Amino acid sequence: MGETKYIFVTGGVASSLGKGIISSSIGKLLQARGYNVTIQKFDPYINIDPGTLNPYEHGECYVTVDGHEADLDLGHYERFLGIQTTKANNITTGRIYKSVIDKERRGDYLGKTIQVIPHITDEIKRNVKLLGNKYKFDFVITEIGGTVGDIESLPYLESIRQLKWELGKNTLCVHLTYVPYLAAAGELKTKPTQHSVKELQSVGIQPDVLVLRAEHPLSDGLRKKVAQFCNVDDKAVVQSIDAETIYEVPLLMQAQGLDSTILEKMGLPVGETPGLGPWRKFLERRHAAETKEPINIALVGKYDLQDAYKSIREALSQAGTYNDRKVEVHFVNSEKLTDENVAEALKGMAGVMIGPGFGQRGIDGKFVAIKYTRTHDIPTFGICLGMQCIAIEFARNVLGYADADSREMDEKTPHNVIDIMEEQKAITNMGGTMRLGAYECVLQKGSKAFQAYGEEHIQERHRHRYEFNNDYKARYEAAGMKCVGINPESDLVEIVEIPALKWFIGTQFHPEYSSTVLNPHPLFVAFVKAAIENEKN
Repeated sequence: MGETKYIFVTGGVASSLGKGIISSSIGKLLQARGYNVTIQKFDPYINIDPGTLNPYEHGECYVTVDGHEADLDLGHYERFLGIQTTKANNITTGRIYKSVIDKERRGDYLGKTIQVIPHITDEIKRNVKLLGNKYKFDFVITEIGGTVGDIESLPYLESIRQLKWELGKNTLCVHLTYVPYLAAAGELKTKPTQHSVKELQSVGIQPDVLVLRAEHPLSDGLRKKVAQFCNVDDKAVVQSIDAETIYEVPLLMQAQGLDSTILEKMGLPVGETPGLGPWRKFLERRHAAETKEPINIALVGKYDLQDAYKSIREALSQAGTYNDRKVEVHFVNSEKLTDENVAEALKGMAGVMIGPGFGQRGIDGKFVAIKYTRTHDIPTFGICLGMQCIAIEFARNVLGYADADSREMDEKTPHNVIDIMEEQKAITNMGGTMRLGAYECVLQKGSKAFQAYGEEHIQERHRHRYEFNNDYKARYEAAGMKCVGINPESDLVEIVEIPALKWFIGTQFHPEYSSTVLNPHPLFVAFVKAAIENEKN
């Protein structure tokens, strides 16, 4: 196509309007037209990455294949577009400033006074253009975190202003705002949107497209009014009303010609509207699945914010669709789980997921849940710490090591069935120091894990410091828990399972990060299938 085109997605009026979903939807529509597309996220916080952020505040920490701890929006990008993102797809203010300060310390600026303009903005612009320059994408969509008017976002907006001036027709700004509904008056109010656009204009950016987030449909009159007051073409004002599922948003945007408008404004041929056949088939299958009785799956963990397990919930949802059943996820707080209430808490659950996490809090409840599902043969799937809890519970209640534990929870345990990785022992910093990113795993033929994947060699993403202690491996295998997935380089145990049970698997890696709309993860599909079979019995 020649030069890379840059689309900037900003937000106004309120946060959490769904900039990530709109960015992903635009990316999906352009991808369906044959363009090579990637999406990046700029976060205005000063943390280097979200790896040390509290999941209660920020939701899950996503991990890219190259081992970067990233914002959960990258999960949306990957699930919608079926692409893999890297460290270059998620930039924070902290990383921008660190890069500039490192350059200053090296003397790269030759004694100049370092300022927000031009040094910080130049570094932002360099990172915006990096993906286009390095990988020659047709489109780079850049989502700017936060809300227009926030002091933290100003350097990013100034950088967009400069890029729009420097690159001209190769740039476009999509501004997402909220149109509140006043129930007492029975009206949608556009004034907050007008003020948000005015705020954007005050820093030198005229949005090219407006996406209006609303709970009720907007009339043509309201859309024309917004267009007139905000200096935007009538057809460049589109609405994004609440949908049954986020996966319908690309179709809703396409129905309003958003992709055609973008191509037209960027001087590209519009051509025929793509059919999005596989995407529509997925949605049809999903809607058909929702007419049936849902399959109930418990998610046992300590974080009660839904976004803390975002990728797991999405992977379960996708797996349900491909099993032609809707998955109803029931969160079970592991901090409140005891031997006395576990039967009631897991009553009616066809399968149980043991969620990932860190630290001592809530871990005893996970042991309680695992013991219950193991002794009652309920399909169980443990991820990362969930897998480690499966190993510890088995050591305590089957191998007879009542004081078995992880070094993370008890440094003096005599039976450290989960131990700190050798290369982690000298590390004291928390941020970016775990075993991160994609690693190879070799599966044991004949195992349930092998049956799910259908291949012997796989690659999955990791985020952990502790590992299964191989000194105990023979004792586990003799007692019925098999180590069926091994890293060929380090001999690290990646997957454990109990073959005698219907479906009882723990993975040290995070399979949820690899599940996409059109390619659901095989372990999640197999787990949901096992849960459905269990429900029948």
